[in-house]
Amino acid sequence: MNVLKLLVYVLSGAYILIAALMMFAYRRIPHYGLFVMGFTYGVSAALALALMHWWPLVTGFVLVWILKLVGLDPDTDLMGRKGDKSSDKQSASGDEGRGMRDEG
Repeated sequence: MNVLKLLVYVLSGAYILIAALMMFAYRRIPHYGLFVMGFTYGVSAALALALMHWWPLVTGFVLVWILKLVGLDPDTDLMGRKGDKSSDKQSASGDEGRGMRDEG
């Protein structure tokens, strides 16, 4: 077995793991971008294993980065503090946790 075949096997296994984790995350947080990126990783890994070439792995990586640039990756704050009004009020008042006292 040559080094290139071993590299294709290892990277394809990593891509399959990434695809499985993204599909699991898609089940928990239904974000369309997770599904598309996970599907892209999975298909590129399967194609690389079927053809035993390196180019499907590179193509899958480039496609996923294009999807990220387009905006299909989820936000880093998936739980979302967008609806939390108390943090907005606190930053608007200028009191950043310093304990503003009422003198009167």
